[in-house]
Amino acid sequence: MLGKFSRGFLALSAIALLGGCNSTGDAPNPFGRARGSAPVEMMRPQSQPTGPVTPVVQAYCPQVVMREQDAVYRAYAKGGQDIAEKLLYQASLAEATRQCTANETTITINVVAQGRIVEGPAGASGKTTLPVLVEVLDGDKVLYSQKVAFPVDIPSGGTQFIFSKPDVQIPNAVGGASRFTRVRLGFDTVTVKKPGRRG
Repeated sequence: MLGKFSRGFLALSAIALLGGCNSTGDAPNPFGRARGSAPVEMMRPQSQPTGPVTPVVQAYCPQVVMREQDAVYRAYAKGGQDIAEKLLYQASLAEATRQCTANETTITINVVAQGRIVEGPAGASGKTTLPVLVEVLDGDKVLYSQKVAFPVDIPSGGTQFIFSKPDVQIPNAVGGASRFTRVRLGFDTVTVKKPGRRG
């Protein structure tokens, strides 16, 4: 059903701002920036313009990946788990991207993803909180993990939304992060707040 909900997404401004970064599924770009642009870098100010060249800190910007089983979240009325008629809403995450900044010790990643939420047969317009899990892994080693309680409104018929986590930080070692490092994004399977009825 993910494909059904992700087709026809409009271009969203927040994604467009980071459009220079690779989206989910792209081959890794060694510098984590738009092809043909400069690498992620930080240069110390030079006190003397004619002095020695100051080293530039470069960092690999890990790509964002999403597992299919984690990209869709369904909430059901009490006692109606996995019963289609008891579905309150379905949320899905689609295209994701990221942007990195770096200094000598830290890489900061801004993770952005398109999402969509739609009412189910038992649903109603209102507010809910989606459990989004953001992780950074180097191989099997977890470098960062945080669950975000992301609030969304559910209007009649559903809506699109933008998820953003601008403060994901991992160590920046000599030579930057490992090329096996990746950001994993998805829904965490926990009980969430059900949408409240309006009026």
